[in-house]
Amino acid sequence: MNLKNNIRKLFLFLGFILIILSLSQCGIYRKTDARKIPGNADERIKKNLAEGKRIKFGGTGGIGGGSGNFEFATSNELWRATLDVLDFVPLNNADYGGGIVITDWYNNSEDNNTSIKIMVQFLSNEIRADGLKILVYNKSCKIINQVSNCKTNINDGEIAKEIKLAILKKAVILKNTKTAKEIKEYKKKRGITN
Repeated sequence: MNLKNNIRKLFLFLGFILIILSLSQCGIYRKTDARKIPGNADERIKKNLAEGKRIKFGGTGGIGGGSGNFEFATSNELWRATLDVLDFVPLNNADYGGGIVITDWYNNSEDNNTSIKIMVQFLSNEIRADGLKILVYNKSCKIINQVSNCKTNINDGEIAKEIKLAILKKAVILKNTKTAKEIKEYKKKRGITN
């Protein structure tokens, strides 16, 4: 009986050592320098976002798949254009790591029983019409006997096309402005006066 307990303890110990070694080899455990890591959680989040770090499970980390590769960061013209175009409506979710912007329900008319919600999904970093998927949801409510009865459906009208066109136009303007600035800085750096 004592021999069985000793063998069981040995296997548990070896299993524990094996787990520790495998964790240290696969990069889950890393030695860190406490002087280089902010103590405040908000500061750590800002530092990680600035360095392009995010949680990634296997190969599901996004389009690029590289570590520290933010696909929809604030320097992305489509992202910035979307936020500029949708600045009239409050945002419910803006996740540039996941490439999605969802607005809150919005009503700009005298009819308080109807409202819209807009969802923009980024399918590409490139400025192209098929790089964006835009859905507009309608919500119409009727109050019957002091009970609100609401129906939600997808708006197949022109508003999604108009929003997509406005975002693409704004993204092109932002891209051209950025390119012109980069050319100007390059010429200045090289001493080109042309």
